[in-house]
Amino acid sequence: MWRGEVSGRRVLWGAVRGQRRDVVVAAVLGAGHQAAEAFIPVLIGVVVDRAVADGDGGGMLRWLLVLAAVYIGLSLSFRLGARAGERAAERAAHALRVRLVDRVLHPGGGADEGRLPGVLASVATEDTRRVGAVCMAATLGIGAAMGLLVGAVVLLRISAALGLLVLLGVPVILVLGHFLSKPLERRSAAEQERAAHASGVAADLVAGLRVLKGIGAVPAAVGRYRQTSRASLGATLRAARAEAWQNGLTTGLIGVFIAVVALVGGRLGAEGSVGLGELVAAVGLALFLISPLQTLAWVNAELAQGRASAARVAEVLAAPTAVAVGGPPPGRPYGGVLRLRDLHTGGLRGFDLTPLPGEVLGVAVTDPAHALALVRCLGRETEPEAGGVELDGVPVDALDPAGVREVLLVAAHDADLFDGTVAENIAAGAAEGADLADAMAAAGADELGAGQPVGERGRFLSGGQRQRVALARALAADSPVLVLHDPTTAVDAVTEARIANGLRALRTREPGRTTMLITTSPALLAVTDRVMWVDGGRTVDVASHEELVQRHSSYRAAVLS
Repeated sequence: MWRGEVSGRRVLWGAVRGQRRDVVVAAVLGAGHQAAEAFIPVLIGVVVDRAVADGDGGGMLRWLLVLAAVYIGLSLSFRLGARAGERAAERAAHALRVRLVDRVLHPGGGADEGRLPGVLASVATEDTRRVGAVCMAATLGIGAAMGLLVGAVVLLRISAALGLLVLLGVPVILVLGHFLSKPLERRSAAEQERAAHASGVAADLVAGLRVLKGIGAVPAAVGRYRQTSRASLGATLRAARAEAWQNGLTTGLIGVFIAVVALVGGRLGAEGSVGLGELVAAVGLALFLISPLQTLAWVNAELAQGRASAARVAEVLAAPTAVAVGGPPPGRPYGGVLRLRDLHTGGLRGFDLTPLPGEVLGVAVTDPAHALALVRCLGRETEPEAGGVELDGVPVDALDPAGVREVLLVAAHDADLFDGTVAENIAAGAAEGADLADAMAAAGADELGAGQPVGERGRFLSGGQRQRVALARALAADSPVLVLHDPTTAVDAVTEARIANGLRALRTREPGRTTMLITTSPALLAVTDRVMWVDGGRTVDVASHEELVQRHSSYRAAVLS
């Protein structure tokens, strides 16, 4: 959906085209409304002619009825047109939000690279709203243009000078208004960028509030947010000044133009070139022209903000994927045979690894950055610099990432929890027919209770409780290959030992289930079949935990200290 060239212009007009039915309906009804509005002064002029010039009471009554019918028509067309326009705007914004979420959740990843979650939330809410609002702006702009056209034609019939003045003057005002909106577009983009960054920083600080309080870093966090908020305020004020200048100058141009139209009409009336009713119609039309001209000025401002927001949306949609996408899913039945060949990634050099089917394998990595690089590579978050990963004999970059994750589940150290109960969080990723009670018992989460509220991002739980719920969720998925990265760093030693035994018992209950523990925890490494000791980015030795403790002082220092 997002592949290929994605630009702000494509996003903007794609949103309008996607709601073309409602946009067309709203534009037609809006044009009818504005045309009727333009005819109101003409009908009033006819009534004046009948009542004053001709003294025709019956004719005046008939034209008053026509005037009432026109009022009813323009009222209905406005209401129905506004409804269709608003529906188009909301649906366009919704469709764009769905596209953004689809892109962010795409198995290839990459959309969140370099962006805080709050920034993505701002793009998915405020920027999509502004892009959707262009649909409404387009319909109102078409209606305003129709009003100007009808007004110009009527004035042309009353007086060639008045009609030509409007037909020639309106394009000039529109061009000037377009140029006046350029500074607003630039500053609106900066405003949205700063506001999104401030939102992202705020979300980041709130998520880590407990940690900030614990280390006494709240004043520093407040200072950081205050600085970011001030920058956002400055960008907002600059955008507001640009909008005020644009509105003020455009309104001034419109006022001068209307004054010129009224002056020319008045002189023609004084010279007797037009009748009394025509003079009333001309003056009324001159006053009517203010509304569509102001609408077009507003449309210019909306388009400027919509273009800026569309460009931000396009940046997310066009973000390159972090890993290769496409390819078939892994073949069924899943063998779950994992192999890493001469892997080079994030400090790991020439890394080879082949867990045996059904094995519980420990991987003790001295450098936490190297461990994280291995986890990200196995989780298909990044591509290796060289070498590769194979699943059942097929390179994973030739398989569909979503399908790979059904076979190879990587449970990161900082797994997120979601608002709800413990059971709901565990069941969210559980395999069909999985026994949640067994998974909870193995992870030590049974002590919390299935109905225990978790809270947003697990804020109702302690760090160790969050880890146990996340581990239970990973175990309940019952994947053929399970990779766990430091799953018990926040639990006490007694609980950790119980979890280690329960984890092994659950994962070895069925044959062929492979488990990889990337950790330096002695309790976890003690229940593995063998341990791969990695130091300086290279494999030093592979043996049981007890043998490595006896052989290597560096292993003892890293694992037992």
